[in-house]
Amino acid sequence: MVPGEENQLVPKEIENAAEEPRVLCIIQDTTNSKTVNERITLNLPASTPLRKLFEDVASKVGYVNGTFDLVWGNGINAADMAPLDHTSEKSLLDTNFEPGKKNFLHLTDKDGEQPQIVSEDTSTTDDSVQDRFIGPLPREGSVGSTSDYVSQSYSYSSILSKSETGYVGLVNQAMTCYLNSLLQTLFMTPEFRNALYKWEFEESEEDPVTSIPYQLQRLFVLLQTSKKRAIETTDVTRSFGWDSSEAWQQHDVQELCRVMFDALEQKWKQTEQADLINELYQGKLKDYVRCLECGYEGWRIDTYLDIPLVIRPYGSSQAFASVEEALHAFIQPEILDGPNQYFCERCKKKCDARKGLRFLHFPYLLTLQLKRFDFDYTTMHRIKLNDRMTFPEELDMSTFIDVEDENSLLYELFSVMVHSGSAAGGHYYACIKSFSDEQWYSFNDQHVSRITQEDIKKTHGGSSGSRGYYSSAFASSTNAYMLIYRLKDPSRNAKFLEVNDYPEHIKNLVQKEKELEEQEKRQREIERNTCKIKLFCMHPVKQVMMENKLEVHKDKTLKEAVEIAYKMMDLEEVIPLDCCRLVKYDEFHDYLERSYEGEEDTPMGLLLGGVKSTYMFDLLLETRKPDQVFQSYKPGEVMVKVHVVDIKTESVAPPVSIRAYLNQTVTEFKQLISKTIHLPAETMRIVLERCYNDLRLLNVPSKTLKAEGFFRSNKVFVESSESLDRQMAFTDSHLWKLLDRHANTIRLFVLLPEQSPGSHSKRTAYPKAGGDSGHVDDACERGKGPLGSLKSVEAILEESTEKLKSLSLQQHQDGDNGDSSKSTETSDFENIESPLNERDSSGSVDNRELEQQIQTSDPENFQSEERSDSDMNNDRSTSSVDSDILSSSHSSDTLCNADSAPVPLANGLDSHSITSSRRSKANEGKKETWDTAEEDSGTDSEYDESGKSRAETQYMYFKAESYAADEGSGEGHKWLMVHVDKRITLAAFKQHLEPFVGVLSSHFKVFRVYASNQEFESVRLNETLSSFSDDNKITIRLGRALKKGEYRVKVYQLLVNEQEPCRFLLDAVFAKGMTVRQSKEELLPQLREQCGLELSIDRFRLRKKTWKNPGTVFLDYHVYEEDINISSNWEVFLEALDGVEKMKSMSQLAVLSRRWRPSEMRLDPFQEVVLESSSVDELREKLCEISGIPLEDIEFAKGRGTFPCDISVLEIHQDLDWNPKVSTLNVWPLYICDDGAVIFYRDKTEEIMELTDEQRNELMKKESSRLQKTGHRVTYSPRKEKALKIYLDGAPNKDLAQD
Repeated sequence: MVPGEENQLVPKEIENAAEEPRVLCIIQDTTNSKTVNERITLNLPASTPLRKLFEDVASKVGYVNGTFDLVWGNGINAADMAPLDHTSEKSLLDTNFEPGKKNFLHLTDKDGEQPQIVSEDTSTTDDSVQDRFIGPLPREGSVGSTSDYVSQSYSYSSILSKSETGYVGLVNQAMTCYLNSLLQTLFMTPEFRNALYKWEFEESEEDPVTSIPYQLQRLFVLLQTSKKRAIETTDVTRSFGWDSSEAWQQHDVQELCRVMFDALEQKWKQTEQADLINELYQGKLKDYVRCLECGYEGWRIDTYLDIPLVIRPYGSSQAFASVEEALHAFIQPEILDGPNQYFCERCKKKCDARKGLRFLHFPYLLTLQLKRFDFDYTTMHRIKLNDRMTFPEELDMSTFIDVEDENSLLYELFSVMVHSGSAAGGHYYACIKSFSDEQWYSFNDQHVSRITQEDIKKTHGGSSGSRGYYSSAFASSTNAYMLIYRLKDPSRNAKFLEVNDYPEHIKNLVQKEKELEEQEKRQREIERNTCKIKLFCMHPVKQVMMENKLEVHKDKTLKEAVEIAYKMMDLEEVIPLDCCRLVKYDEFHDYLERSYEGEEDTPMGLLLGGVKSTYMFDLLLETRKPDQVFQSYKPGEVMVKVHVVDIKTESVAPPVSIRAYLNQTVTEFKQLISKTIHLPAETMRIVLERCYNDLRLLNVPSKTLKAEGFFRSNKVFVESSESLDRQMAFTDSHLWKLLDRHANTIRLFVLLPEQSPGSHSKRTAYPKAGGDSGHVDDACERGKGPLGSLKSVEAILEESTEKLKSLSLQQHQDGDNGDSSKSTETSDFENIESPLNERDSSGSVDNRELEQQIQTSDPENFQSEERSDSDMNNDRSTSSVDSDILSSSHSSDTLCNADSAPVPLANGLDSHSITSSRRSKANEGKKETWDTAEEDSGTDSEYDESGKSRAETQYMYFKAESYAADEGSGEGHKWLMVHVDKRITLAAFKQHLEPFVGVLSSHFKVFRVYASNQEFESVRLNETLSSFSDDNKITIRLGRALKKGEYRVKVYQLLVNEQEPCRFLLDAVFAKGMTVRQSKEELLPQLREQCGLELSIDRFRLRKKTWKNPGTVFLDYHVYEEDINISSNWEVFLEALDGVEKMKSMSQLAVLSRRWRPSEMRLDPFQEVVLESSSVDELREKLCEISGIPLEDIEFAKGRGTFPCDISVLEIHQDLDWNPKVSTLNVWPLYICDDGAVIFYRDKTEEIMELTDEQRNELMKKESSRLQKTGHRVTYSPRKEKALKIYLDGAPNKDLAQD
């Protein structure tokens, strides 16, 4: 279809004119998002007519010439350029093409219509290429399934035009080529089609969806009357009771034929068509045995629907040459002699006999199956025999029947079902002769083409060489598989019913299907002319960015489209319609490309550039207040979001949008901003944020915005004060620090624990270390006793406000001691920033002493943590270990004095200070993407080597305020909304939270909440919060944080003989250097209090847990980290023992044995066997001891899968690898090298129970129920290929017993 470079159309007269200049044309196809990045290059002589350029482009891209436009694309907006004339005879040189340069063109839609793709009907007129092709149509790069043979040129549009043969194809659902071949054969059988049409469907008696004859009627009517190239078969397969998965199952066409005929016979009972299948397809034969001594003959009459013919006799290297030869072999008798002698009823003894088949009656429609699929006993695989076997166009069957028949038995071939591929998979198609015109056609799924007798001969199979044993391997894999002949009998041979002869119900059905097809065509036309584009809208009240898909007909005007979008976004009760408009929008860059002033009556097809599958832009439904006026957005402008920064109040205002041009200078841009936000341009500082935390001061007045790095959508910060800060270097200025903090501030929602957990209602409220206390600087007060009263969040915030006022007053009075550049209105932000601000602080000496005291008061409590997953079903605030620590609060930890002087806020922030104004509420409406939980590879201490808190090394911004959650989080819980610099460490963050939690940071844990409410503990104290993002949620839980060398361990109970063998018990803490016995001693009280387990230390063991599998038994003297590797997220099994521990050394091996009793069809409970070595003989001896089975009769097998290695009792006897030929357990195929392996054993002399079908089905149901409860699956009959079934009631689930 696409010509090569050598075939380009070049005028003959200049073909060899080397001196003529040439024009390089580069064309970009913008009609489709898939082709927008592709370029078509043509190098043409300058005198080439413009008309020839269009022809070359059309042949290159495969479009019909005249259905697309070419417009200039040399950096000019294509929408503003007139398209080139595709009929012009002007040369390229006269049409402003430049020789020696690149001439860029855009290929666009013509009049809003997408270009037409050259169809296969117009792509070639050579019948030998298209019409006479009958083989499979392989898809490039695919192998091994039916779908390999779907046409590579197939698309939805290709089935909309009928084949010139007049016949309609069938769409391959996935692997339904076998079904399509049979359906087309039945449709082309006049007697079957006519009889089907005579059957009338009674809707009152049956659901049309599940009626197989009715759906076949509909399909045949569509095959006869549809104007499409191919139609779907989904309605037919749905009537079979099949779901979409059946379309991916490959089946045998002969098997389908039998199953479908059975289903039709069942459906046609009590009707005129009840015996139709037998009348057309059924024959009779005699199966006989004749005694060679007395001549007595025993026989029975059998019926058949098809005759299976062997391709190659068993044990032979030579295949039958023809169908006639195979038929003779089919009826050739065999001699029963020797051990195969026949017992003669007359002779009363075994005698030699002759056994064979005789045909008694041939059907009207004779079906021959060529048995090309066989089993190779050498390779133990199914194979396909591709040997050559000829078949005649007319077959005389009179030579194969003993009964004299006056009627002729001459049959004519009319259908050949061909298989292409191997025994593992392939493709079916049918070659069928039409009885209307005696012409052969190939029905290959959706393709129907005319073929000849020569094409039929190609399906005989084989190769051109001599027929040898290996001839099949080198033969073509495309050959005939089923042949259907029709008896030549003028008195019975029918013609297809004419339209006028249709029964009335078929005429009605034809009319109904025509109307449906016309309706579908109209709907398709509407769809083809409907523009579908993403639509966004910022809700004017909720301030949430909404997203939808706007579907509007191309002829609808912009005004009508606005009304559609207005209703789609549910704004009727929110804002008037005249306060809305549609603008061109780039959602990725948040950029408003242009507005459409004065184009309210322009059709959407023209505005959007035609109807396309995807657009390179979006639409925004923009809203305004009634007293506002819409701003005009012109193409070529860039959008700038301007944030005004106030250094005095340290605040950043919400953005104001301004439109600018890239060729504007910085000076002109300042004047533009000055007019918009009324700030003086002379003192204005503009900072461009090019990407995250990349701040660039625009200080060269003559540079253009493009040179400064502006793009389609930009964000700048503007400051216009006359402070001395503007004289400092930008990176040292207060403006830079403010913007840097603004870029790194995130908002977190923190769920605090219950304020009064258990009996520990009174605790000291510890202030934060490092002096960074946000709103709270001194959260403690003198209590009535040694313990201060725990304050609520509201009380802390209220007190911090009073402190803030006191601090502000004190700073005003002591202003002379401060920095001269600061005014009395300066917020407390100037005291928060890191050590630099601390040097400028006017805080008192007492306050600094208190800060030091806070920072270094209790260093032993600030230890490292280990991360552990938080079980959703184990939502405990404290464990018994944690409770003991929390209850021992020391009065000496009360660090605050009610009479002390006011303490300056280290990171204080009033309500008007900067939080994170760059964050829009629109983000709340978008889906959140949570980061993955980080892996923890070790423990971190909160203190460095000098003993100073790591939080002391840098002061980061922190602000917390009470927050009312939308949904209740449980009684006693409080939420905090925290604004924090994400460069802060987790250790410092925890210290900031101390006043709100009410305990030291070493006494509570931080859990990060991910999607689906999954929680993971964060413990790497020296890591920052950089992995967190806006609006992430954090849960605080009370409990002792881990010290260095400690690990949090999840303890599960192992119950080997329970239905659920793994049960969670509790969280525990194990330490490096601790022995297993010591950890067991610590576990005992916790097991008693939390789990109600009364155990003695010698009657339970700990062992390794891998997923649900029990592993190594830990001995009491083992030491963690020395003998046993321990890590974060560690899990162990606790196993109660019936007696004393039998495991004494690591050289022993503990396996779990289970006896299988085949005579009773049941499994005994598990019993542990402790071996002194890995010897198989020792295992047999131990099994002999516990079971009483003689040693020589014991057979064993290793269990498969996850503990408890469940397997159905219907499968265990055959499926396991019994009695492996090994002498040790640690070699293949056992590989038992660790404790916990499962061993099944049995008595080989015990016979398996004989089950009736009823008992087997009942047992299968029980086993299926049992194994499903334990998460295992039962498959008694592991058939790899799904059986082909047609469900008469449309409900496959009702036929489970047959599966």
